[in-house]
Amino acid sequence: MIGDIVTVTIDRPLGSFHPKHKGLFCPINYGCVKGVPAPDGEEQDAYLLGVEEPAETFTGKVVAVIHRFDDIEEKWAVCPEGAAFSKEKIAEKVHSQEQYFRTEIIMEMGEHYV
Repeated sequence: MIGDIVTVTIDRPLGSFHPKHKGLFCPINYGCVKGVPAPDGEEQDAYLLGVEEPAETFTGKVVAVIHRFDDIEEKWAVCPEGAAFSKEKIAEKVHSQEQYFRTEIIMEMGEHYV
């Protein structure tokens, strides 16, 4: 899926708060890729990087998979075509939610960030 073009439907826009955990601020657009099943039985979750305003939907490129060792879910990192993010920058952008999990960021074959 890395390199695929997908459309993310945003359900937690940048600047909002998590619907269940009211104290959890969303400093990044977050949503799902409709029609793509995830391991938890829901639709595939995705972070939208490189869009610095609240969004409703966005079509972009999957640049990384955030694998959680202590959860069944994986998250995709999606950004505008032509944009580039290092593993460190992705980790920084998704830290607000991923800080609660042990993760690795997979960008290309053999490259990981733990």
